Amino acid sequence: MIPAALRRAIWERADRRREYCLVHDDDGLLPHEPDHIVARQHHGPTRSENLALACFECNRFKGTNLSSVDPESGEVTLLFHPRNDRWEEHFRLEGAKIVPLTGKGRATARLLQLNSDARLADRDSLILQRRYPTRE
Repeated sequence: MIPAALRRAIWERADRRREYCLVHDDDGLLPHEPDHIVARQHHGPTRSENLALACFECNRFKGTNLSSVDPESGEVTLLFHPRNDRWEEHFRLEGAKIVPLTGKGRATARLLQLNSDARLADRDSLILQRRYPTRE
């Protein structure tokens, strides 16, 4: 259980925007939720520095994983860590597509299915409505 004050602080820090896929809370079907970056299963604490605002999809695909396989190198690679890593160093936006720039970005994008057809369609729609960032 995450205390209400901590939950609010996480939402404010992220400006109500998902920290993996960048969709704003106003634009999701389900409310965003705090993600334990290092899962409780791995003794990750319920503290601000171990929590990220995530959508239902990102949180479920990530699960308790700390790493995945980089599809380019085939190596086991740590996942993107929103508190320790800068989004712009591991990803860039090309329209609705989140383009991974590093092994960590590739492993994260693949595991979280950031560029599935459904997620790309959702972000395309948000771009048309000027509700999704464009960082090309």
